[in-house]
Amino acid sequence: MKLSTTNDIKGYSIAENLGIARGSTVRTRNVGKDILAAFKNLVGGEVAEYTRLQADAREQALQRMIEDANKMGADAVICVRFQTSVMMAGASELLAYGTAVKLN
Repeated sequence: MKLSTTNDIKGYSIAENLGIARGSTVRTRNVGKDILAAFKNLVGGEVAEYTRLQADAREQALQRMIEDANKMGADAVICVRFQTSVMMAGASELLAYGTAVKLN
């Protein structure tokens, strides 16, 4: 599956627009990691536990978007974007979406 954040894929033309492909995941924080993050907040710097949590969520949402595009019969997804939203205190959704297309 070819992915692009732009409106096209270099070297290909778009034969058909299949619609929006999407994938999402909702993740919650872990109490143990929150305690480690609180200590890190005292000394400053990156909170690696949250960085890993966000990276894992981003990858899972992206893979789910690719699965959705595959179900649509797509060769590629263009205009790929990520969006986050807070579902409740301590829980966030990460959404990956883009336009599923057939290529020439």
